[in-house]
Amino acid sequence: MASDNYHHNSAHNLLSSLKDIASAVMYAAEAGSLEQTLERIAQVSRELVRARYAALGVPDGRGGLKYFKVAGMTPEEIRQVGHLPAGRGLLGVIMNERQPLRLADMRSDPRAAGFCPRHPQMTSLLGVPVQVEQQLFGILYLCDREDGQPFTEEDQWLIETLAGYAALAIAGAQLSEQQARLKLLEERERIGMELHDGVIQSLYAIGMRLDLMRSDGVLHASDLQTVINDLNGVIEDIRRYILNLKAVHYKTIYAGFRELVERLHVPRHIAVEVNAPDQQPPFTPATFEAICQIANEALSNAVRHAHASRISISTQLDQNLFQIVIADDGQGFDLETVRHHNGLGLHNIQQRARLYGGQVNIETAPGRGTRLTITIPVRTL
Repeated sequence: MASDNYHHNSAHNLLSSLKDIASAVMYAAEAGSLEQTLERIAQVSRELVRARYAALGVPDGRGGLKYFKVAGMTPEEIRQVGHLPAGRGLLGVIMNERQPLRLADMRSDPRAAGFCPRHPQMTSLLGVPVQVEQQLFGILYLCDREDGQPFTEEDQWLIETLAGYAALAIAGAQLSEQQARLKLLEERERIGMELHDGVIQSLYAIGMRLDLMRSDGVLHASDLQTVINDLNGVIEDIRRYILNLKAVHYKTIYAGFRELVERLHVPRHIAVEVNAPDQQPPFTPATFEAICQIANEALSNAVRHAHASRISISTQLDQNLFQIVIADDGQGFDLETVRHHNGLGLHNIQQRARLYGGQVNIETAPGRGTRLTITIPVRTL
């Protein structure tokens, strides 16, 4: 009976550990970028075996490390260290031999290179390659259990299992970034074609008109106004293309919405407040720009139709949802009447949000202002 209880408890602990690992890797895989994925893997590996320190290094293909994400050290402690590891010593051993390494005292190993000045003192080490067959995605390094004991075989099994799943999460994040770069190239090509087929052809047509006016020898004010209008149209097209090109660069959430407000040239009598974190959004630049455009239409409606003196844009972000709230103190409106007449572009806002799995909620009434909430799930993008 005691033996049965032992095996039952062992199976239960194993199942619980596997669930913890699966949950940890899912959390890492839901990050918005490759670097965030690496940071989360380091964090969850540290929590899994209750280590004081953990790091995930990604080789650069030249014997060094391209990324080195640390968990368990404060930003100030990291700054004091001064530079990332070079991938030598024991770190290099794991990277080159691609085998797990478990040491009770690193200093006793002749391959150890020691620590640089101001580096926290560390004693025990558990290092595991993150790989699928011959493809090496990174190396997990863990140092010093919180209870002061050396790492065990069970700790090694847990981290090796986590590393196997983590390799898939890293591969997925790398694939997403490659797809984003391909979309970026496609967008550049599309804009180049539009510049050629649109702007250049328009300028050519304006040049022909000016040539005809010069040939006629007669200059009418109406002709000049037509040319000026055509040139203004071309300038606006170029401005739009430039703004689209700027959108492909990575920007923070705050910068994205601040730029959105500046594009609209909001009248001076309307105060617009942006309350958003100055951090990278959990989306590709192209997706974040598209989400900003949804908010842009809502903000434009408020500026043009609300007769408001104050408009606020605020965002909230957690690991599952990204939420944008645009609120004004304007005249409000009867929501059912507007829905019936498909007014204020609300249908377009809702339709575009649905493309990203999102939804739009509107709270308003005549004389009570308007509060529009756009909610976009993070994990579906």
